[in-house]
Amino acid sequence: MCWVSELSFIRRFFKKSEEIEIFSKKPVAKFRVERTFNILGKPAIIGEVLEGIIYPGYKVKGKDVALIRKIQKDRRDVDFAIEYDRVALLLEGNINVKENEILEVYQS
Repeated sequence: MCWVSELSFIRRFFKKSEEIEIFSKKPVAKFRVERTFNILGKPAIIGEVLEGIIYPGYKVKGKDVALIRKIQKDRRDVDFAIEYDRVALLLEGNINVKENEILEVYQS
């Protein structure tokens, strides 16, 4: 095997998958979107937790799916968000949402 084909194999093997999957069947929380924006190219959404509890590492699902990397409340990182909290979810993955859209949250 020549070095060019080895390099091609390594690139295919370590290529990152852009698709995020959900494995749990029942949502653990619901989140209402108030506003969306980008922070250094990463999507973020501000809104209210309608029910349940949300942790980093969970996934939000609307038309698309995205992974929650961080949760911020009053511009500070928090470990979780509970019902009636108004928070910002910093996401990994692109998600197209509108104002007042309700997203389901799933465990990873």
